[in-house]
Amino acid sequence: MRAKPASRLGPTVRARAWCRVDFAGGTLDIWPLGLLHPGARTVNVAIDLPVAVQLHPRGRTFRVRHEEGTVEARTAEELGTHPETALVGTVLAALDSPPVEVRVHSASPRGGGLGASSALTVALIAGVEELRGKRRSSAKEIVALARDLEARLMALPTGIQDHYPALLGGALEIVHGAGGHRVRRLAVDLARLGESLTVVYSGQSHFSAGNNWEIVRGRLDGDRRIAELFAGIAEVAAEVPAALERGDFQRVGELMLREWGFRRHLAAGVSTPGIERLLRKALALGAWGGKACGAGGGGSIALLCPPERRTAIGEALAAAGGTLLATRPIGARLRVGKGHPDPG
Repeated sequence: MRAKPASRLGPTVRARAWCRVDFAGGTLDIWPLGLLHPGARTVNVAIDLPVAVQLHPRGRTFRVRHEEGTVEARTAEELGTHPETALVGTVLAALDSPPVEVRVHSASPRGGGLGASSALTVALIAGVEELRGKRRSSAKEIVALARDLEARLMALPTGIQDHYPALLGGALEIVHGAGGHRVRRLAVDLARLGESLTVVYSGQSHFSAGNNWEIVRGRLDGDRRIAELFAGIAEVAAEVPAALERGDFQRVGELMLREWGFRRHLAAGVSTPGIERLLRKALALGAWGGKACGAGGGGSIALLCPPERRTAIGEALAAAGGTLLATRPIGARLRVGKGHPDPG
């Protein structure tokens, strides 16, 4: 029997989620670290670097198209065995997706430390739910599923801070408490924040899970030094929401740099010579402060600087070997809809 034409199997679904920059409190979002530091929170903001997926129904097989090429498989589980499509295959298999062609585009550099893989997971979950005509899961339900699927794939503990900006947009405070976390959207002038925010890719791809596991294991084993560093990170993060909401971005930059002073000592792989060189140069040129994004170990740095110095600092860091990312904070939520497939 011949397979039905894709056009008779249902419409194409598109989903677009966002990357993020974290200001303070990362890694505390990995359970149960936040519980060990009462009042712990993670503060971040969505940025307009999208991760977009397009799901086009197929007759019998699965296909994934991305920047590195195309992979075709008979089942979603088979997709999960290919390194380049393992995450897509894991999500499709867990959601019992019908055969689809998935086109993936990420505006983030590979290994940029901006939460792109989690944004992809969120977009895929929402896209498959739309494709199957299921009730849209709540933000907390999507975040819980995305976290668990990523942990299954990597066989390592994962956090939740990357998923909320991908879903909700805007500047967010995620408070980690007993019995669960709560998320608050901060009243921040995103346009003004964008005038001071500079994001630069260091040129070195990072792998966050390895660093995170070493740090989590040390904290749970009772390493006093790591516990003290996390206490410092939690203390700094507690100050950031108020500074953001009153528009004191100089203070936020100073707090980011202070947070980095604790974070860079959590494990040997968190800081790199390239990251430190870019941060030193930015500070010498007048930046208020900054830090490596996510778990560090490469990836990108985020800086806050006087608006009148932003262009000069970005150009100088690009000349020093970084890649300036043209991005601003964004308040838009995850976007999901049906339509015609893109050509090609």
